[in-house]
Amino acid sequence: MKNSNYPFLDKINSPLDLKKLDNRELKFLADDIRAYILEVISQTGGHLAAGLGTVELSISLHYVFSTPRDKIIWDVGHQCYPHKILTGRKDKMLTIRKYKGISGFLKIDESEYDVFGAGHSSTSISAALGMAIARDARNENHKIISVIGDGGITAGMSYEALCHAGYLNKDMLVVLNDNEMSISPNVGAMNKYLTKILSGKTLSTIKQKSGELLGDKSPIKRIIKKIKDNAQNILSPGHLFEEIGFSYYGPIDGHDISSLNKVLSNLKHKRGPILLHVITKKGKGYKIAEQDPIKYHGVTPFNVKTGVSERIKSPKMLTYTNIFSKWINFAATNDSNFVAITPAMREGSGLVEFEEKFPSRFFDVGIAEQHSVTLAAGMALGGLKPIVAIYSTFLQRAFDQLVHDVNLQNLNVMFAIDRAGLVGADGETHHGIYDISFMRILPRIIIMTPSNERELLLMLNTGLYYKGPTAIRYPRGNTSCSDIAMTEEKIPVGKSRLIQNGQKVAILVFGQLLSEVIDISKKLSLTLIDMRFAKPVDTERIDELSNTHQHLITIEDNVVTGGAGSAVNEYLVEKGYEITITNFGIPDQIISHGSQSELYSEIGLDKKSLEYKINEIYNHVSSNKKIVE
Repeated sequence: MKNSNYPFLDKINSPLDLKKLDNRELKFLADDIRAYILEVISQTGGHLAAGLGTVELSISLHYVFSTPRDKIIWDVGHQCYPHKILTGRKDKMLTIRKYKGISGFLKIDESEYDVFGAGHSSTSISAALGMAIARDARNENHKIISVIGDGGITAGMSYEALCHAGYLNKDMLVVLNDNEMSISPNVGAMNKYLTKILSGKTLSTIKQKSGELLGDKSPIKRIIKKIKDNAQNILSPGHLFEEIGFSYYGPIDGHDISSLNKVLSNLKHKRGPILLHVITKKGKGYKIAEQDPIKYHGVTPFNVKTGVSERIKSPKMLTYTNIFSKWINFAATNDSNFVAITPAMREGSGLVEFEEKFPSRFFDVGIAEQHSVTLAAGMALGGLKPIVAIYSTFLQRAFDQLVHDVNLQNLNVMFAIDRAGLVGADGETHHGIYDISFMRILPRIIIMTPSNERELLLMLNTGLYYKGPTAIRYPRGNTSCSDIAMTEEKIPVGKSRLIQNGQKVAILVFGQLLSEVIDISKKLSLTLIDMRFAKPVDTERIDELSNTHQHLITIEDNVVTGGAGSAVNEYLVEKGYEITITNFGIPDQIISHGSQSELYSEIGLDKKSLEYKINEIYNHVSSNKKIVE
């Protein structure tokens, strides 16, 4: 990229080029990078506010340290756009999150500067410590830096890693990027602690209250004075980190390049575990994003001047998340024992209105997926009806709690699992394609797969009052309706729904891909079944179809391995049926990023591909030829 609008950015092709600039020029470079990010992301969409807040920090880290020899491990990756620009990918930024383009997160196979893959939160300190151990074991000499946000550091995994690093006394630097804002407003004691200390309210209160209690002429005034004089040290943000073995420095201004360079240069020569506390502003340099960092965390293409999305307006269709949001407000109105839990996904899971209407029954636990599940278990044992609203990809992090705390105790906890299937531009770290497989191994859980918006409502009602753990998985994206009437209707557990009676070939669909095969099933007069339940599968229906058809086809948006189709296979083998079956689902491979339609087409689960495959199977069956898989 050569553009006169970015004279300083044009000089940067790798971090080595940063070394040629002085502090004044680095400030101009920061302005260029911010403007370039706005130009690109306004066209492509992507994560905006986080990257705008880490421009100076990214420059300074690459300026002071010798990357990629020195390792920078970014947490989550929402803030990685400046890093990508500085490490030789500025000309590829217009492809970010697009099919066959560069990732919106960190990927070790994309660049040698991406030293650890990131998509989920709170992994960077553990990874950094592991690299430090490996470095020392190999007698190497390079620096390792973890960059983590104030939202990410609230997770239990971060504390585990900090305690272990402090115990081992390893040479590593943790940069706490404190912007007082994660995707949703931060919750938890750590965030409140940092905010309280930095505001000075705690210190003021201690000084005031001690004077009120003891009076100016108290005989122990001298002792209290010493306590007050040392209160700053006792209550400083660094106190906690120093107690677990870290040397604490800060807080410092994360937008002052000169200060950052000076501090990082000094810390570069210090040994042992070090934590640098950096204060930044999410959305820095773009006032619209500064004022609403949640809205501009992730954006579609927009007008830079107005901040308004320029997406072509179409009739407003409800998303599956919208329907869940409407339902949960309706259900909570009728049952005071109903409570909602989410791990830092209030907006994404559709719970903003619920919190407004029922604040005492809403619990955002922050980035603490494990805690969210066991919290729900405790609530259920206490007589409440908890629902955990969580993305499929994040439920993976709480698998042990799902097994041990909910399932083994057969508790009435319901999981509303959003973003099931391929999510699109966020790619492999965010695809929700494993949940059926890892939940299906549990003996008590009920797993439901709605094929449309009404089915979602019926399943939510069914799950809410079922005695035991239940899970409803639904995709990202629009439904076919612009409004929907609430209902309290439920469906029988484990019973499928007949869409069309046919002959020879029966198609058994689990979830959203049902609409993709309606036309081909009508054209060929095939039997079409909405299976509804991935567990328990409708064995009566399978018995019937196995005795009346020549071939079964299962379709799902979960991985084929261990998925819903596997459940059908297992039952057929158990009962000794010799009918032929073909399973369509997510193949046993890593699926990268792109639009949902592009990705489903790539793996052969789009309408055109499915019609071709089903037609081929039907022709083989009709001609009595053996199908070659």
